[in-house]
Amino acid sequence: MQAQARSMSVRQDEGFGFMRLMWLAFAGMVLIAAQTVAAYARGESLAPLAEQISPAVVNITTSTLIEGQTGPQGIVPEGSPFEDFFREFQDRGDNGENVPRRSNALGSGFVISEDGFIVTNNHVIAEADEILVEFFPGDGQPKKELPAKVIGTDEKTDIALLKVEASGPLKYVQFGDSDIARVGDWVIAMGNPLGQGFSVSAGIVSARNRALSGSYDDYIQTDAAINRGNSGGPLFNMDGQVIGVNTAILSPNGGSIGIGFSMASNVVVKVVDQLREFGETRRGWLGVRIQDVTEDMAEAMGLEKPGGALISDVPEGPAKEAGLLAGDVILSFDGVDVADTRGLVRQVGETTVGKAVRVVVSRDGSTQTVLVTLGRREDAERAENGEEEAEDTPADENTDILGLTISPLNDTLREELGLDADAEGLVVSDVDQASEAYAKGLRAGDLITEAGQQKVATIEDLEDRMEEAQVAGRKSLLLLVRRGGDPRFVALSLEE
Repeated sequence: MQAQARSMSVRQDEGFGFMRLMWLAFAGMVLIAAQTVAAYARGESLAPLAEQISPAVVNITTSTLIEGQTGPQGIVPEGSPFEDFFREFQDRGDNGENVPRRSNALGSGFVISEDGFIVTNNHVIAEADEILVEFFPGDGQPKKELPAKVIGTDEKTDIALLKVEASGPLKYVQFGDSDIARVGDWVIAMGNPLGQGFSVSAGIVSARNRALSGSYDDYIQTDAAINRGNSGGPLFNMDGQVIGVNTAILSPNGGSIGIGFSMASNVVVKVVDQLREFGETRRGWLGVRIQDVTEDMAEAMGLEKPGGALISDVPEGPAKEAGLLAGDVILSFDGVDVADTRGLVRQVGETTVGKAVRVVVSRDGSTQTVLVTLGRREDAERAENGEEEAEDTPADENTDILGLTISPLNDTLREELGLDADAEGLVVSDVDQASEAYAKGLRAGDLITEAGQQKVATIEDLEDRMEEAQVAGRKSLLLLVRRGGDPRFVALSLEE
């Protein structure tokens, strides 16, 4: 029995040993696989990819004629003992004449077709008199430069389309789908940093959907080194496709600190196609002023949750003709849900001019679908007139409500505020700085035209709207406020 037990113990030990060997082997395979993945992630060499795409990347030199200046022009303070010296020094340079001089600037770009279309940043070629494109020389190849002409530009996305005439077909690159780029994906930036010539840097996608300052911004953030001179150059994925146009950097000293921004290719493609076809952009125009719906606004309007785009004004245009109203919340545009105003602006701008689209709105507690035929934003912007800012004005018959000192409009106030003779509403003459109204931006001179999505012309109207909201169990009252003609909605708590 003891021998049998020992035999079983030996067989058991052998079984455990075998399992241990299997686990060690598996762990070894995992380690080898991890090392392989790490080696791939490090990129043993990007040379093959760089060699493939480099011929399509170009350096751009621009030249601009600038009027000359006379005299010291602030080099030293007037009356300084060095004033005569600097005047003499400057006069030796231009013989005392106001001689124009040329200013040069450097940037980057990339070829998108064999017949010579080139994409770059608008700020690279803005106001340039001459544009010279230098092509990648390659091994043992002579330097090749060609003059370029501007086909079209778009300041809103900072994109420009150029054209060169070459003796033969040019090497070019294609755009990729920037929407499928993921944070952590490897990317390559190419261009002409600080005028040093063709240069390659690598990094990853650090963030997506960055907005800087424009209505149509959709930037890819990357830590690939981008410096001055890289502007207009391409950001490549590992398939050699352009997923962004290097445009800006965030830096305290002007050099790369690993925070660069490239305009996403899915925005650039639409702009380039229009510039190529029309020489200008043609963006869709809905014709409304909009703002985001906050939580307190949603509560004041009886919405389940914040979201969509709240229409604050409907001037003359496609939306007014179709029957959209101030106070409508746009929930869906052309079959796509609207998350916020930024998304709606981009979507409308990318929609074809003249297209009839279905707009789903929330109005008076129910949803409605309105068919709107889009106009063209550029035409609307050219026709739009500037509006004067309303000045702070005193008011008679003042009443304090919701932290506001308000009074009804009269002819004197209409004249002082530059309003039409038939304008109605309540004028804000003062705002309690400790109130919610002040914190949300209301100021003296503002005009309240609606409360609870109904017009108000008297103090009694406002008080009635407040009472109705409280009876309905709402904690906030939605006000439509105009300043200098520009409207916006503000929700104020009724519990103060």
